[in-house]
Amino acid sequence: MIRILSLLALLAAAPAMAEEVSEGRGAMLRGLDKVSGETTDIELQNGASAEYGRLSVELRECRFPVGNPAGDAYAFLTIREQDRDGVLFQGWMMASSPALNALDHARYDVWVLRCITSEGE
Repeated sequence: MIRILSLLALLAAAPAMAEEVSEGRGAMLRGLDKVSGETTDIELQNGASAEYGRLSVELRECRFPVGNPAGDAYAFLTIREQDRDGVLFQGWMMASSPALNALDHARYDVWVLRCITSEGE
């Protein structure tokens, strides 16, 4: 219910927030193991996947505001847990609002830091 209300609020604000976006080559994500307290940065190219703990994280694409590549990145992710059927998370995560559409897992958190915009980044 909360997700539906959050989505409706986001859609209502969309015309005011409309801005031109560009697609990055990939994304920099951060994972947190809640048991050990250890964080890990995960660099993914668009269309690639990586293993993080017992999770498989796949990045479809990452987008960012044109003229502000360090600005509010958002990435479309699919996250699955090894040895389990189904998807734990699938959708857009926003760097500036990770709790708006978050992975719900007892042990792991994964969120978007930024898009990768060039070869050297």
